[in-house]
Amino acid sequence: MSRPRGRTRADRVGPAALIISLAGLLALTACTTSGSAAVNPPTPSSQSAQAAQPSQAKQASGSILPLRSTLHWHSCSGQLATEGVPDCTMLSVPLNYADPGGRHISLALDMVPATAPQSRQQGVMLVNPGGPGGDGLPLAAEVAQGINPGVAADYDIVGFDPRGVGSSVPALSCDPSFFSGVRPNYIPANSAAEQVLINRAKMYADDCEQKFGWLLPYMTTEDVARDIDSIRAAFGVAQINYYAFSYGTYVGQVYATLFPDRIRRMVLDSTVDPTGVWYTDNVDQDYAFQGRMEAFFAWVAKYDSTYHLGSTAAQVQAEWYKARNQLLAHPVDGTIGADDFDDTFLEGGYSDELWPGLAQALSSYLNSGQTGDLITQYEADGTQSENEFAVYNAVQCSDVNWPRSWAYWTADTEMIYQKAPFQAWDNAWFNASCAFWPVQGPARPLQIKGAGLPGILMLQGTLDPATPYAGAQDAHKLLPSARMVVVEGGGNHGQSLEQPSNSCVQGYLNAYLATGALPKAPGLVNATCPAVPDPTPGTSGA
Repeated sequence: MSRPRGRTRADRVGPAALIISLAGLLALTACTTSGSAAVNPPTPSSQSAQAAQPSQAKQASGSILPLRSTLHWHSCSGQLATEGVPDCTMLSVPLNYADPGGRHISLALDMVPATAPQSRQQGVMLVNPGGPGGDGLPLAAEVAQGINPGVAADYDIVGFDPRGVGSSVPALSCDPSFFSGVRPNYIPANSAAEQVLINRAKMYADDCEQKFGWLLPYMTTEDVARDIDSIRAAFGVAQINYYAFSYGTYVGQVYATLFPDRIRRMVLDSTVDPTGVWYTDNVDQDYAFQGRMEAFFAWVAKYDSTYHLGSTAAQVQAEWYKARNQLLAHPVDGTIGADDFDDTFLEGGYSDELWPGLAQALSSYLNSGQTGDLITQYEADGTQSENEFAVYNAVQCSDVNWPRSWAYWTADTEMIYQKAPFQAWDNAWFNASCAFWPVQGPARPLQIKGAGLPGILMLQGTLDPATPYAGAQDAHKLLPSARMVVVEGGGNHGQSLEQPSNSCVQGYLNAYLATGALPKAPGLVNATCPAVPDPTPGTSGA
């Protein structure tokens, strides 16, 4: 994936809206644990203390076999102590599942509990926003608000930070200063400039090995899938429901392959092609993001009377590259250079809700010499979390072995650049550490097996740049029980929980979560929905 992004900032409701009022019931969110040392397994005495009180960790009903939960929910403190969501838990899991009695690490979990009568509840639903490296804790509240309230009431909606992420312990960090200051131009002018970027990628891989060499071999997607099964076991249920976006859909495919009898319902929104993990998937993204960037240029040209950047897509594109060249020579505030400019506008590929704000930032910078809008957009969308970046590398570089010859990367990138210049070199350098990663992955990705699975709901836009449509259909072919709702002309990454809402998509989503109902049409396109309309100037911003 080109960025450790699943659902982008624009796809999420505002922070205040994440606070759920449950008429006095507890909304449970994960607590902060400081430090980076691994957490030891619970002792017998502490394990017995973790037995959840019945009022806090309800046993699942319906088709899920009720067992006994061993999760202990308690008050949060520190940065995660948010009004209205006071309780949290940490779950100890094996670092290496081949050695379950060895070193342990901890996962941060939160939950919006079911409020429906016990007889109607449908069990635990784990949610995952994507990445790798995405913070999963905020998504539980977003899902609880984004689906039909009557459906949300049926589920214990559980978010979690995957191993190495955010509030889980340890939080992987290799070089906190990696994104500080102005970075070398992604597009190398010559071999010497390219070598500078190669050395930078090597250095990052070396830093990760030096600081977290003990953790890196156990940061694969298969490890994340086994962590999900540990969460299932801790809740004391025989099956889980799973709802994921982007990279989270690959986690779901791996989980279903490893544990097919432990899935009850599964929603895959914007699905990763498991046959291209990960080098080919990234190449496919380069071409898809080029299409989205060209769509953005055309949209800006449509509103030339507002933005004054040209009346054709070609004219707007020329203005965009003019701005990039100016920032390459003269970064704004010594922090926003050409690469940061690229990263900021890349987010517009994930969500066209950002287009008005990005267009205004480009217009005010070029036409008025003002940098305030550009800074606002960069701070909202262009800044990169080094923890996300570290986890992104740790997972993708270890899932499967990448080409180890940098000459191979250069030849490919130069070829891609001829047709898809916007993202070609940017994406190459974002993944470059995989050429030097200390962990050797397998030669081929895990073969996804879909036999014997329950019905799965897939949601997919035809113009999604991060998980292109053709790749999502490759995944569909491997999941014979899946039914895909195709959003014709949908270019946003994440088709459900959109703002503004796509009522057609939400209808299929709510019906499936409520009753398991799926579209009945045969083939690879089982239902279609129209895309939400393009934004108009002034409808969104930073």
